[in-house]
Amino acid sequence: MNAVSPPLPLIPETAPFSAAQRSWLNGFLAGLYGGATSPAAAAGAAAAGAASAEAEDFPWHDPALELEERMALAEGRPLVRRMMAAMAQLDCGQCGYLCQSYAEAIASGAESSLSRCVPGAKATSRMLKQLQAEAPAAASQAATIAAPASTPAAREAGRPVRVLAAHRLTGPHSAKDVRHVVIDLAGSGLSYEPGDSIGLHVANDPALVAATIAALGADGQEPVPCPDGVTRPLREAFAQHCDIARPLDRTTDLLAMCAVHPAQAAALRALSEGTDGAEPADADLLDLITAFPSARPRLADLVGSLPALRPRLYSIASAPLATPGEVHLCVSVVRETRRGRLRGGIASTFLAERADPARPIGAYMQTSHFRLPADPAAPVIMCGPGTGIAPFRAFLQERARLGLKGKTWLFFGDQKRDSDFLFGAELAAWLADGTLARLDTAFSRDQAKKIYVQDRMAEQAVDLWRWLQQGAHFYVCGDAARMARDVDATLRRIAISEGGMNEAQAKDWMVSLARQGRYLRDVY
Repeated sequence: MNAVSPPLPLIPETAPFSAAQRSWLNGFLAGLYGGATSPAAAAGAAAAGAASAEAEDFPWHDPALELEERMALAEGRPLVRRMMAAMAQLDCGQCGYLCQSYAEAIASGAESSLSRCVPGAKATSRMLKQLQAEAPAAASQAATIAAPASTPAAREAGRPVRVLAAHRLTGPHSAKDVRHVVIDLAGSGLSYEPGDSIGLHVANDPALVAATIAALGADGQEPVPCPDGVTRPLREAFAQHCDIARPLDRTTDLLAMCAVHPAQAAALRALSEGTDGAEPADADLLDLITAFPSARPRLADLVGSLPALRPRLYSIASAPLATPGEVHLCVSVVRETRRGRLRGGIASTFLAERADPARPIGAYMQTSHFRLPADPAAPVIMCGPGTGIAPFRAFLQERARLGLKGKTWLFFGDQKRDSDFLFGAELAAWLADGTLARLDTAFSRDQAKKIYVQDRMAEQAVDLWRWLQQGAHFYVCGDAARMARDVDATLRRIAISEGGMNEAQAKDWMVSLARQGRYLRDVY
């Protein structure tokens, strides 16, 4: 029989606190009475809470929240913070910033493009434009905020590493192509810990570069200014320095101004404005050039409108103790046919198809908050479907090398057990030797009714709650748009059903869990 926590104390609405302060205190009390395992743990949570209270709070900085929820949480804040709330809250670095620094760069005038947030896509771009239009005075006032001195890309130009292998992990009948990529760090001076990510500077597909140059009627030798201010031949600019797969709204703005055909100019403006149904959707530069032949700006202007080719970040799937001098990755190769043309992810197809051990690429390490508990005896619950297994393979490698046994529980899921059980043999070995105490799997296509990791969590609600009451740290890695939100909702329902909480108490308890560093997400 599961032990139910006593009713949680709550700060009454008549208490002399603001709504934000009352919410935080209720969250702290929910965390304290819902699973703090010792006075020391409670004191640590209180100290962390006090430190957080002194710093500016960003309650919207949660990728599991919908845009409308994030904007509601930022209501009444300065324009720059509402702009931050419009971002996807992943801090993925694809825009060249973090969510906060991208908003600050826009507000300061250092960044003019409102469409850099890749995971936020059109919804984020539209909201940013709405905010700018609604509050020009606030935007002017916000311009006093200093622009960030460096972005993730600028902070580390990249050290040379070599891609040694990209073995296929999925079976021949899988709908996915997932690769086990091995990178040699020898001579790079780079180091990392389990939970960190690696940023890789890779080149665009030469075939896409050639097709784009041909569509422009150029020969590739034309001198053009690159995003870093250096003039280079067009072919080199497209191959190494410009993101031709993700043009910005300033590119479609430029093309609209130059379009001779009125209908084409109108269609380009619709793309810039993020109008629903505007075509071609998700266009790369070749799509735009092909679809709008009357729009032909000067090459230098066109190249100047393109964003810099940014490094791609991957969660590391190895531990230095187990693979010294190497980084292992778990990479899903992105391929899709759109408008009759096969498209590929810039980095994933490079790693799978074009990487050459004899030709180093640039890399940097991004230190993460995603860490194993300082106390090796603390229970660990990991939820990582698909390539979200990556950091948990690193965690388990680390524990295996240190000879640590104990309460470790993994929820893994994918489509089919026979073809998509990533690192299945390793997981089975860790389960057998006690490195991994529990393994629950969900293979969605192996039965008529689709089953996902959140369904397995719900089935194990009693034990999950018991582990959390014992001080377990809960980790999630993978898709932010669907899986992470579903896992978040399931965890909240477990707090209600097993912890005797109401909806508000469960939400506050989860906030407190995160503040204690016991609910960590690496989502994308």
